[in-house]
Amino acid sequence: MTEGYWNNLVGFVVRGLLAAGLAVGLLGGCREQGNGSGGSVVRTGEEFGGDAGEISASAGERASWDAGWSRPRSDERIAERRRMVGQIGRYGLDDAQSLDAVLNVPRHWFVGEANQRLAYADTPLAIGHGQTISQPFIVAYMTSVLRLDEDKKVLEIGTGSGYQAAVLSEITPHVYSIEIVEPLGIEARERLESRGYGTIKLKIGDGYKGWDEHQPFDAIIVTCAPDDIPPPLIEQLKSGGTMVIPVGGAYGIQDLIVVTKDAEGTVSRESMMPVRFVPMLRERER
Repeated sequence: MTEGYWNNLVGFVVRGLLAAGLAVGLLGGCREQGNGSGGSVVRTGEEFGGDAGEISASAGERASWDAGWSRPRSDERIAERRRMVGQIGRYGLDDAQSLDAVLNVPRHWFVGEANQRLAYADTPLAIGHGQTISQPFIVAYMTSVLRLDEDKKVLEIGTGSGYQAAVLSEITPHVYSIEIVEPLGIEARERLESRGYGTIKLKIGDGYKGWDEHQPFDAIIVTCAPDDIPPPLIEQLKSGGTMVIPVGGAYGIQDLIVVTKDAEGTVSRESMMPVRFVPMLRERER
């Protein structure tokens, strides 16, 4: 079976499911640390992009951070980008903020050379290390659920190529992202920095644990599926905050869950649609 045939088949299945009100999620962002020789070494707590305390709750420090907020702009392949956004809109997603964010981030910057011709297809694409860049519809949909603005702080679990983080950075400069696969984390950091996404904070570590130093988060987005919602992420979600996370068994169909925490700290969860993500697996025990 050729790669082109497979991508066409995946696209056909995705369109059919979406037409029925369903969605197929991405494969990517989180994976298990290898158990044998040759597996990547994960250094938990290794942080890219600055000191842990760069964002605080004070308005003055937030204003200083915002002053360096860069949202790169390019007309490269703009016609393809517009067609991609039009396709997402035809699925029924009409959130202007998330559609604009996806339009403004050139997806081909985050796709390898072998898949450049498919950069604006509404399908996941391989990015190496057994991972993929997310389906554009899923990126836009999950972004829209969070209802972000420029003052909100968001945590992403599963950096992958850095594409989702870049989309989030279109809406807020307060983006934190965790990647467990060290080579992907290094590549994503270099890619984001070279393209001008200067405010995204990235570290290599176990996303199940969240990022305690920077809690609480107004929003959390998870791009891999645990069996249940990790308690540390619920704890790190701010009162009034929203989390979107796929939950379910490995390599099967999972539920995309929206978790909210009210002002009293009461947690609610709502199932939105069936999706398919890679499992959230933990850092190797030492």
